[in-house]
Amino acid sequence: MKKTFKLEDLDCANCAAKMQNAIEKLDGVKSVTISFMTQRMTLEADDAAFESVLTAAQKVIKKIEPDCIIVR
Repeated sequence: MKKTFKLEDLDCANCAAKMQNAIEKLDGVKSVTISFMTQRMTLEADDAAFESVLTAAQKVIKKIEPDCIIVR
């Protein structure tokens, strides 16, 4: 499954790169792209594990930039 989400309060291009690198390493992630310019994250993961991967991705994002949230 592949979905695109809006990221709210993403303030830093460097943080976006750090988030992308960390999320790529999560189990079940096929691909992820985070664009600072468009404030969007495109996440592709296994259908069965998509929700758990998305939850793990939100935790990674919170560690790097505490105010940033995934808008569903």
